Amino acid sequence: MPNNAQPYRAPMSTLQPQDVVPAPKIPEFTGTTRVYEPGPLTATGVDLRSGQLANIPTPQVQLSDVSFVPTVLIPQQNGNNNDQLDVSLLDDFIEDVSPNARHYPPNFPNRSQRHYTREKIKVLAEWIQPYAESTNASYDVLIRAAKLNGMGRNLDLGSDYTIRGGKYVDRAIKLQPNSGEANFLYGMMLSEGGGFKEGQKYLDRAVSLGYTEAEQSLAQSDLLSDRRDNALERLRRLEQKNPNNDIIRQQIKLIEEGKFYIWDIPAPDINVKPSA
Repeated sequence: MPNNAQPYRAPMSTLQPQDVVPAPKIPEFTGTTRVYEPGPLTATGVDLRSGQLANIPTPQVQLSDVSFVPTVLIPQQNGNNNDQLDVSLLDDFIEDVSPNARHYPPNFPNRSQRHYTREKIKVLAEWIQPYAESTNASYDVLIRAAKLNGMGRNLDLGSDYTIRGGKYVDRAIKLQPNSGEANFLYGMMLSEGGGFKEGQKYLDRAVSLGYTEAEQSLAQSDLLSDRRDNALERLRRLEQKNPNNDIIRQQIKLIEEGKFYIWDIPAPDINVKPSA
């Protein structure tokens, strides 16, 4: 080869290993019920009951405040009730953390609870993703996946959560166009992400279907669009319809004080466990 000749090199790919996202494994549907279970626990301590430590008394444990989570089974696929998911723990978690993470900005009593909620959303969103990615996923699967990913977006878990949340709730609306909850979720995600005009039609639809929280999201949209008077008027009308709703009164006060986020109010205390 001449001295000035350049050896041939194949063009290098600019794709990095971390850019390659494996497609979620779509579960096989065989007429079974799948239950969410945490990963296996590894014993790292000493079992005092085995007598390994001399002269150490056996610990006595008493249980109190025992609670039970209602069993909730949902169809995995649209129009097919043979394959079901046990979403008891998932629904209990969503109900527990929604007041803190459903809207932006999220509001937690302390950093630990925010961290534990973020970590648990990661685990549960990964668990339900293969079922939500199924081309025939049921409305019940899609709406739960949308809620989880929407909260993940609010907790700054990344753009993937934003994309998945919007995709899942869009598919849920196509399955049930008259769902007040689905229309509210989509409208809320769009408007709180800056798409006020795009989100309004879904929020208006949710209001017409009797979804009270959609009115609050419309007030938030008015506020961020420099329509403070409209936001106040909307919330005051809503307060007359719901005189026992303390959150609406707090939101009115925030606007009167010149604040811009009506969900930036003290959230209820929660107790999310550190384990997944």
